[in-house]
Amino acid sequence: MSTGETRATARRAMTALQRRGEYGIDGSVIGVAGMSAVTAALLVTAVTLGRAKFIGAAAITALVAAVLLTTLGIYLHTTRRGKFLIWAEILDGLPLRGDDRILDVGCGRGAVLTLVAERLRHGRVVGIDIWSKADQSGNGIDAAERNLAAEGVRDRCELVTGDMRSMPFPDASFDVTVSSLAIHNVRNLSGRAQAIEEIARTLTPGGRVAIADLAWTRVYARKLEALGFVGVARRPLGWRFWWGPAFPSTALVTGTKPGPYRRSQLAISPGDARVSDDLNGEWRS
Repeated sequence: MSTGETRATARRAMTALQRRGEYGIDGSVIGVAGMSAVTAALLVTAVTLGRAKFIGAAAITALVAAVLLTTLGIYLHTTRRGKFLIWAEILDGLPLRGDDRILDVGCGRGAVLTLVAERLRHGRVVGIDIWSKADQSGNGIDAAERNLAAEGVRDRCELVTGDMRSMPFPDASFDVTVSSLAIHNVRNLSGRAQAIEEIARTLTPGGRVAIADLAWTRVYARKLEALGFVGVARRPLGWRFWWGPAFPSTALVTGTKPGPYRRSQLAISPGDARVSDDLNGEWRS
């Protein structure tokens, strides 16, 4: 990598951290609050046991509290900082041309969606989600719209309410599809397989996919291979995308849809994020 490329990558990494939107946390606030309360209670208990001269019990309790505190710290780092840095690197490695049509499956409040949109000059990014607050705190289409506006990318983005297992897009609609921490939320194996099939269907020949998830990534890779994708690879994303002390961790699956590259011909004009006209009808939230 040249000096210029290294500096550009460093600048993009800094930009990834300087987010103007509010993206909440992955999972629920209740879960984080519960872990924090348990950790605090264990620390108090450890001190009490120590004062009562129950040294062994105090040490064990303090150790458990330390593990929970470490887990909480790693979790918060990943959800508030680490995932932005890693996704900036993933997107830099695709690379994007700047006029691509890109789909973000399970876009949530737009953490990855906005990073993608910042890399496009003339392209469009479509985010699809069912807006479950159980999977991300404060999730909702209104929250995503506010983040698009805050990051200055509203004119390059569309938001669609829909199920990743049956997406309301024509075949070969997108040049690139990304997904972050979303597909594992589908509760059964057949549903996750349907989501991968829909990703494959809506990609143009020669289109690329990048899926980051904390579970089932080997299954995703095998499914893509079964669908004929080429260059399918899976790799761990390292400590910045851990959710605890080494586990659970996040892995990335990438691949290319077979066939000569053919740019998506789906034309979408800027407009209301909830309703977008396409060549075959309408997408409606």
